[in-house]
Order: sequence, then structure tokens, then C-alpha cells
Amino acid sequence: MKKPGIVRCVIFDMDGTLTRTNELIFASFNHVASKYLGKTMTPREIIALFGPPEEGGLSALVGENRAEEAMNDLCAFYQSNHRELARLHPGIEEVLRHLRTRGVSLAVFTGKGRRTTEITLNEFKIGSYFDMVVSGSDVKHHKPHPEGICQVLSALNVRPDDAVMVGDSLSDIVASRGAGVRVASVVWDSYDKERVIRENSDILFHSVDELHEWFRECIN
Repeated sequence: MKKPGIVRCVIFDMDGTLTRTNELIFASFNHVASKYLGKTMTPREIIALFGPPEEGGLSALVGENRAEEAMNDLCAFYQSNHRELARLHPGIEEVLRHLRTRGVSLAVFTGKGRRTTEITLNEFKIGSYFDMVVSGSDVKHHKPHPEGICQVLSALNVRPDDAVMVGDSLSDIVASRGAGVRVASVVWDSYDKERVIRENSDILFHSVDELHEWFRECIN
């Protein structure tokens, strides 16, 4: 595996990277689709709504006049079903602990909105590991735009060459390249695995153990 140079900051995506939350996300959107539209959506139809945070997808789905009410319903379902349908990927907390004890700055840059981001961080009790969290609600330009990564680099005073973005999607790759940071793609829970693999990231990981071993070799 290719070793990086200095790693002062690691920026993590959330869904599909830190957490196994795709099933919960799909169920939450279908809870809204069933209640407001009387239909069930396929995962691909739901994925097509991604980009802006949930409020944007819900506006497109149920209309702007009902988006706030639908968002409240989505968040209530997301919260109440989190323990049943979501998991922290095994080994992730050990990775975070290793990086933290080695003095590496940690951040999250996720496309999901602030409300669901906070629910997941709180449910898994991992929020304290991160120096900064940038959600889709905190940027004007959403992934694949690099704005969120640039916010992290500026706030934590880190040069792009000293940072690594860890994510599971094409948008993470494009955002990383736009910000000039190295990108580590992970495909242990990616809904777009084949296209991510073809994109030739700086480095590719098929398991959390592989990622952890790489960090152990690079950051003693």
C-alpha cells in the first residue's frame, strides 16, 4: 500500500464510511414517501435525491410547502429507528482512537444535514473524537464541491498536502481533488463500489482493518 507523507488531519465522510446507515436513510425517505405520496421508492430513486441535505431532497419529493413538516417526520423516524437499522462499522472507533492519541486532527465532512448528523454522532457516542463537523447544512456548495473540505483546512490551519479525506463515493473523490487533498476511498459499504474502484483514488481500502493498518504504519 502507498504510504502518505505527513498526515496532520483526517477528514471522514459519514454514511458508508464511518457508519452503516444506508438502510436507515432509505427507510426514512420511504417513511416520508409512503405518508405523503402513498408510494415506496427504490434505493436508486432515493440516491438520486442526494447532493443537498435532506431538506433539499424532500423539497423535490413533496414540495417546498410541505418540506419542513416532512423533515420533522423524517428526523423522528430516523431517531426512533437508529438503534435497529444503523451500525458503527466494526473497528472504526479503534481507528479514531488511534489517530486521536497520535495528535492527528479529525473532522467529518458529510452531505447529510445537521439534524441527522447530530443524531448519528450522539447515538454512536463518537462526536467527541472530532475537532470539526461540516454537514450539508453548513455549506453553500454541496459535494462534490470542495467547500466543506476547505472549511476544515482553514479552521484547523492545515495545508492540503497534510490532509487525507476518507470517503466511499465519487463525490468524495471529486471534492478531495478539488481541495488538493489526498483521497482514500473505502468500499466496505459503498452503494457505488464499482465506479469508485474505477476512479483510481490515491489509495483504496476494502476493509476497516486495511485502513487501520495503513494508519498504524504511517502514524506511529
